[in-house]
Amino acid sequence: MKDNFSSQSAEYAVYRPTYPQELYDFLFSLVNEKDAAWDCATGNGQVARILAQHFQKVYATDISEKQLSQALQLPNILYKVESSDRADVPDDSFDLVTVAQAIHWFNFEAFYAEVKRTLKPDGVIAVFGYGLMLIDKKVDQVIHKLYEDILGKYWDSERRYIEEGYKTIPFPFEEVTAPHFQIKTTWSFSQMIGYLNTWSSLQHYKKANERNPLEYLMTELKDAWGDDAEKEVRFPILLRVGR
Repeated sequence: MKDNFSSQSAEYAVYRPTYPQELYDFLFSLVNEKDAAWDCATGNGQVARILAQHFQKVYATDISEKQLSQALQLPNILYKVESSDRADVPDDSFDLVTVAQAIHWFNFEAFYAEVKRTLKPDGVIAVFGYGLMLIDKKVDQVIHKLYEDILGKYWDSERRYIEEGYKTIPFPFEEVTAPHFQIKTTWSFSQMIGYLNTWSSLQHYKKANERNPLEYLMTELKDAWGDDAEKEVRFPILLRVGR
């Protein structure tokens, strides 16, 4: 699994969007018991802290110690630096396993083997994430220029799984039909810039060229944004759920 986010872990904690309660409510409705959950690739613990409100114990793992240092500490969350292919727990430990915006980085076969080992017989696995945000026509055009024309070759090959809506990832479970969800939020211009700076491709570009590509587009982005203090932002949610 690649670690593309340690270098901007603080920004990631501030600017990355959060998932809607409706998504969690749907997942919790599928779980028979709420004893223990594993949030794999927890990052800054965004999902783990929600799970902790509903499960007695949450096991939250990530390969990035810097990401975990940004996580909210709660008494029923155990954070550990571990890869996705090995959880230091007994067999049949978890009622729910979640992976948020990370499954595309995994060794699928190794991770799924560990899920099958650690998930209870009636447990649920949910992998979810989000695609490219939508704001409005003018802003979207400039962001697409950044995404495709400037950063296109700097995206890791695994990004294709997000572009394909997670529909092409292997998923060797009895699949549960899930509703469509989306993230809705409001951003200021500076929040949008903060989010764009967390893109892994942008970090790759900076390392290769010793310059932030947003410098080339800042005027264009400001003109597209206009005078609005805030704008509505929507992200399509990608979701696969199974047993």
